[in-house]
Amino acid sequence: MNPDIPAIRPPMPETPLDALGPLLREQVIVEDRTFVIARPSESDRLLDHPSVRSALAADEYMPYWADLWPAARMLAKAILRESWTPGQRALEIGCGLGLPGIAALAMGLRVTFSDYDATALHFAAENARANGFPDFDTLQMDWRYPPEDTQFPILLASDLIYEMRNVAPLVALIQKLLEPGGVCWLTDQDRVPSHVLRDTLTAEGLPFTTKILRAGEPGGRRLKGTLYRIARSA
Repeated sequence: MNPDIPAIRPPMPETPLDALGPLLREQVIVEDRTFVIARPSESDRLLDHPSVRSALAADEYMPYWADLWPAARMLAKAILRESWTPGQRALEIGCGLGLPGIAALAMGLRVTFSDYDATALHFAAENARANGFPDFDTLQMDWRYPPEDTQFPILLASDLIYEMRNVAPLVALIQKLLEPGGVCWLTDQDRVPSHVLRDTLTAEGLPFTTKILRAGEPGGRRLKGTLYRIARSA
């Protein structure tokens, strides 16, 4: 058994709304588009809430979804630069606040937002609606226990390999949920586990290409990362 997968499936979390504190509605500019993204303005305060501490103790879970990470901006930029077939189904893995999925909705894709935390799904859904996209699906999902009965032609993921223990379950998830002939777009801020990701994809027979991307707030610091285009043979 993969040592990164618990023998007993832990319950999936739902960060309490009373842990969030004040909310910020931010205008996020990606390419020539402006999206409105609501998020907790003081994400660090979540760590003091008893339920968050309990989830950390039970499964080393941290509510990273509450921040808008540079790799999410990178993925949204890459999505907006591509031509897509309208109506194609896409699953955003670990959607957090939902920016890449919203960019995909703007490009005509049929998006399912998925996350480990039910409150993240609430924010992604509200953000999608706030940007004028009411037609989407949501799925609460633990990467380590993917659903058995569904696959997607497009998978979207950003900044998910921030720990070594995430790599093997994530690659297994891609193998299970990506349709033959499909593609997974994954962006990473070139974190330490990225070399393990490359080695694991190669070992599992999932061909990929890479492209350097940069993203950041307009007028602010721009960070470098990598877009992985991961394929599955038809």
